[in-house]
Amino acid sequence: MTQSQQRRRDRRESSPSQPPLDDADRCILDVLGEDGRATLSQLAEASGLSVSAAQSRVRRLEDRGVIMGYRAVINEELRGLPIAAFVSVTPLDYSQEAEIPRRLEGIEGITACYSVAGSQSFMLRVRVASPGMLEELLNRIHREVPAATQSIMILQTYFER
Repeated sequence: MTQSQQRRRDRRESSPSQPPLDDADRCILDVLGEDGRATLSQLAEASGLSVSAAQSRVRRLEDRGVIMGYRAVINEELRGLPIAAFVSVTPLDYSQEAEIPRRLEGIEGITACYSVAGSQSFMLRVRVASPGMLEELLNRIHREVPAATQSIMILQTYFER
Protein backbone atom coordinates (compact mmCIF):
# COMPACT_ATOMS: atom_id res chain seq x y z
CA MET A 1 0.00 0.00 0.00
CA THR A 2 1.39 3.38 -0.98
CA GLN A 3 1.62 6.26 1.49
CA SER A 4 -1.15 8.06 -0.39
CA GLN A 5 -3.44 5.03 -0.12
CA GLN A 6 -2.62 4.70 3.57
CA ARG A 7 -3.49 8.38 4.20
CA ARG A 8 -6.82 7.93 2.41
CA ARG A 9 -7.54 4.82 4.45
CA ASP A 10 -6.68 6.62 7.68
CA ARG A 11 -8.99 9.52 6.75
CA ARG A 12 -11.86 7.12 5.95
CA GLU A 13 -11.44 5.33 9.27
CA SER A 14 -11.27 8.59 11.22
CA SER A 15 -14.39 10.18 9.68
CA PRO A 16 -17.52 8.41 10.92
CA SER A 17 -20.08 9.65 8.39
CA GLN A 18 -19.79 10.77 4.81
CA PRO A 19 -22.33 12.71 2.76
CA PRO A 20 -24.18 10.56 0.22
CA LEU A 21 -23.04 10.46 -3.38
CA ASP A 22 -24.89 12.80 -5.72
CA ASP A 23 -25.63 12.45 -9.44
CA ALA A 24 -22.35 14.10 -10.47
CA ASP A 25 -20.36 11.72 -8.24
CA ARG A 26 -22.21 8.71 -9.66
CA CYS A 27 -21.63 9.95 -13.21
CA ILE A 28 -17.89 10.33 -12.57
CA LEU A 29 -17.77 6.84 -11.06
CA ASP A 30 -19.64 5.37 -14.04
CA VAL A 31 -17.22 6.96 -16.52
CA LEU A 32 -14.14 5.90 -14.54
CA GLY A 33 -15.57 2.41 -14.09
CA GLU A 34 -15.73 2.07 -17.86
CA ASP A 35 -12.42 3.81 -18.54
CA GLY A 36 -10.01 4.39 -15.66
CA ARG A 37 -7.92 6.57 -17.99
CA ALA A 38 -10.74 9.03 -18.73
CA THR A 39 -9.46 12.58 -18.73
CA LEU A 40 -10.72 15.30 -16.43
CA SER A 41 -12.21 16.97 -19.52
CA GLN A 42 -14.18 13.81 -20.29
CA LEU A 43 -15.35 13.55 -16.67
CA ALA A 44 -16.38 17.21 -16.67
CA GLU A 45 -18.31 16.89 -19.93
CA ALA A 46 -20.12 13.73 -18.80
CA SER A 47 -21.05 15.13 -15.38
CA GLY A 48 -21.84 18.69 -16.46
CA LEU A 49 -19.15 20.12 -14.18
CA SER A 50 -16.17 22.34 -14.90
CA VAL A 51 -12.81 20.62 -15.20
CA SER A 52 -11.68 21.99 -11.82
CA ALA A 53 -14.93 20.87 -10.16
CA ALA A 54 -14.56 17.40 -11.69
CA GLN A 55 -10.98 17.25 -10.41
CA SER A 56 -12.16 18.24 -6.92
CA ARG A 57 -14.85 15.55 -7.03
CA VAL A 58 -12.34 12.90 -8.07
CA ARG A 59 -9.97 13.89 -5.25
CA ARG A 60 -12.82 13.82 -2.74
CA LEU A 61 -13.96 10.40 -3.98
CA GLU A 62 -10.37 9.15 -3.65
CA ASP A 63 -10.03 10.63 -0.16
CA ARG A 64 -13.31 9.05 0.94
CA GLY A 65 -12.15 5.67 -0.35
CA VAL A 66 -14.91 5.41 -2.94
CA ILE A 67 -12.22 5.36 -5.65
CA MET A 68 -9.70 2.91 -4.27
CA GLY A 69 -7.20 3.00 -7.12
CA TYR A 70 -6.62 2.72 -10.83
CA ARG A 71 -5.30 -0.31 -12.65
CA ALA A 72 -4.74 -1.84 -16.03
CA VAL A 73 -7.02 -4.70 -17.06
CA ILE A 74 -4.72 -7.45 -18.28
CA ASN A 75 -5.58 -10.35 -20.57
CA GLU A 76 -4.20 -13.06 -18.28
CA GLU A 77 -4.27 -15.74 -20.97
CA LEU A 78 -2.03 -13.64 -23.22
CA ARG A 79 0.15 -12.93 -20.19
CA GLY A 80 0.80 -16.66 -19.90
CA LEU A 81 -1.67 -17.55 -17.13
CA PRO A 82 -4.47 -19.38 -18.97
CA ILE A 83 -5.71 -21.51 -16.05
CA ALA A 84 -8.24 -19.78 -13.79
CA ALA A 85 -10.07 -21.39 -10.90
CA PHE A 86 -12.04 -20.75 -7.76
CA VAL A 87 -10.72 -22.56 -4.71
CA SER A 88 -12.96 -22.88 -1.68
CA VAL A 89 -11.18 -23.02 1.66
CA THR A 90 -12.71 -24.66 4.72
CA PRO A 91 -10.62 -24.46 7.91
CA LEU A 92 -9.86 -27.69 9.69
CA ASP A 93 -9.38 -25.70 12.91
CA TYR A 94 -11.87 -22.83 13.19
CA SER A 95 -9.83 -21.21 15.96
CA GLN A 96 -7.31 -20.29 13.22
CA GLU A 97 -9.90 -19.12 10.68
CA ALA A 98 -9.16 -15.40 11.12
CA GLU A 99 -5.49 -15.93 10.20
CA ILE A 100 -6.16 -17.60 6.85
CA PRO A 101 -6.41 -14.48 4.63
CA ARG A 102 -3.21 -13.00 6.07
CA ARG A 103 -1.32 -16.27 5.59
CA LEU A 104 -2.47 -16.62 1.97
CA GLU A 105 -2.10 -12.98 0.91
CA GLY A 106 1.45 -13.14 -0.44
CA ILE A 107 1.16 -16.42 -2.32
CA GLU A 108 1.76 -15.99 -6.05
CA GLY A 109 -1.18 -17.20 -8.10
CA ILE A 110 -3.88 -16.17 -5.62
CA THR A 111 -5.51 -13.08 -7.11
CA ALA A 112 -8.35 -12.58 -4.60
CA CYS A 113 -9.64 -13.93 -1.29
CA TYR A 114 -13.30 -13.54 -0.36
CA SER A 115 -15.04 -14.30 2.92
CA VAL A 116 -18.20 -16.23 1.99
CA ALA A 117 -21.36 -17.51 3.60
CA GLY A 118 -21.96 -21.24 3.46
CA SER A 119 -20.05 -24.32 4.46
CA GLN A 120 -16.75 -22.85 3.22
CA SER A 121 -15.19 -19.85 4.93
CA PHE A 122 -13.24 -18.40 2.01
CA MET A 123 -13.26 -18.45 -1.76
CA LEU A 124 -10.00 -17.79 -3.61
CA ARG A 125 -9.68 -16.73 -7.23
CA VAL A 126 -6.45 -18.10 -8.69
CA ARG A 127 -4.52 -17.80 -11.98
CA VAL A 128 -1.69 -20.12 -13.02
CA ALA A 129 0.19 -21.20 -16.14
CA SER A 130 -0.69 -24.91 -16.16
CA PRO A 131 -2.62 -27.66 -14.39
CA GLY A 132 0.64 -28.71 -12.74
CA MET A 133 1.09 -25.19 -11.38
CA LEU A 134 -2.46 -25.33 -9.99
CA GLU A 135 -1.55 -28.54 -8.18
CA GLU A 136 1.58 -26.87 -6.77
CA LEU A 137 -0.50 -23.88 -5.65
CA LEU A 138 -3.01 -26.12 -3.90
CA ASN A 139 -0.16 -27.96 -2.14
CA ARG A 140 1.27 -24.62 -1.00
CA ILE A 141 -2.13 -23.52 0.34
CA HIS A 142 -2.34 -26.75 2.34
CA ARG A 143 1.16 -26.18 3.76
CA GLU A 144 0.29 -22.61 4.79
CA VAL A 145 -3.11 -23.20 6.39
CA PRO A 146 -4.83 -26.19 7.98
CA ALA A 147 -7.77 -26.33 5.58
CA ALA A 148 -9.68 -28.47 3.14
CA THR A 149 -9.95 -27.09 -0.40
CA GLN A 150 -12.17 -27.70 -3.38
CA SER A 151 -11.32 -26.37 -6.83
CA ILE A 152 -13.63 -25.27 -9.62
CA MET A 153 -11.98 -24.57 -12.97
CA ILE A 154 -13.17 -21.49 -14.86
CA LEU A 155 -13.70 -22.41 -18.49
CA GLN A 156 -14.70 -19.01 -19.84
CA THR A 157 -15.50 -15.55 -18.47
CA TYR A 158 -18.41 -13.98 -20.33
CA PHE A 159 -18.27 -10.65 -18.54
CA GLU A 160 -16.60 -9.02 -15.58
CA ARG A 161 -17.31 -5.67 -14.00
